[in-house]
Amino acid sequence: MLTVFLASGCGDRIDVESPTVQEGQKETLTIGFSQVGSESDWRMASTTSVRSAFSEGSRYNLIYDDAQQKQENQIKAIRKFIDQDVDYILLDPITESGWDSALQEARDSGIPVIVCDRRVAVEDKDLYTAWIGSDFELEGKRACEWIRRFFEEKGYHEAVNIVHIQGTLGATAQIGRSAALEEAVRNNPKWRLLDQQTGEFTQARGREVMEDMLKRFGDRINLVFCENDNEAYGAIEAIRAAGMRPGTDIENGEIMIVSFDSTRKGLEYTLDGTIALNTECSPLYGPRLTELVDSLERGEKLPKDTFVEEGQFSTYSEVDSVQVDGKEYEVTPLTREVIDERAY
Repeated sequence: MLTVFLASGCGDRIDVESPTVQEGQKETLTIGFSQVGSESDWRMASTTSVRSAFSEGSRYNLIYDDAQQKQENQIKAIRKFIDQDVDYILLDPITESGWDSALQEARDSGIPVIVCDRRVAVEDKDLYTAWIGSDFELEGKRACEWIRRFFEEKGYHEAVNIVHIQGTLGATAQIGRSAALEEAVRNNPKWRLLDQQTGEFTQARGREVMEDMLKRFGDRINLVFCENDNEAYGAIEAIRAAGMRPGTDIENGEIMIVSFDSTRKGLEYTLDGTIALNTECSPLYGPRLTELVDSLERGEKLPKDTFVEEGQFSTYSEVDSVQVDGKEYEVTPLTREVIDERAY
């Protein structure tokens, strides 16, 4: 189940029931879904959520396409969906740019496009009908404020040397989370950003990047800012292989890891202190996307943007909330019960 904030700022928990076919509506809707790929635990959970939601009953016929992390494959998929005369297109775009022509073709064919997760940067926003996803820059700001508060509560006033494993360059999550960290480094004079490299949201690449950073900076590194859990898994492997320890005791040589997604495995690492903070990015879009499609079928106008409500998790209880842009956000103390309640 997904909790969302509409663009107006109001949010309610939504229980999605089986849709009822209204007079004049099609009995079966054909939906084309172009997914980034299967590069991470988050992505696979997102795909499962969408495919499960659109497989319930006989209301939908979902055509799924795995782009294997190549934008050209997504553009081909959109054109294939148009040729198949689908009723709706769902697009989780690999990067923000480069979509104008394909989305114009969908619009000319009268097919509404709902963008989910990552955004598209197009000159004419009417090329897509609606977007649903996370406020990635807010996620990053909340993580950076937690880091600042953590060191403040610890009474640590020395320089903090940070290495940054970015996501796929040009992806909305990468753009937002990177912007938040870069702003925080500018605003905190003792934060030093030693290096930034893309880990492409994968465990293997995250390990490669961390190995390279450890060779160049060694025990100077205090904190690793990973833009998703899979990159964090790779960083953890590299740190341990180098005979070093992940953890929050940086004064005694541990390397602090901050991550995003809050997958089950990521929270397991957070519970035992391997990951200091994990900021949630929910992948469970499926039920909400069926609701958006059904709203359009009823002739309703959708908000252009729908933001997903998300949490933060840590076992460090001294920082139980953060403030960003005048708004307070709770940091949930992580327990085994919290992990067991999670759906992915």
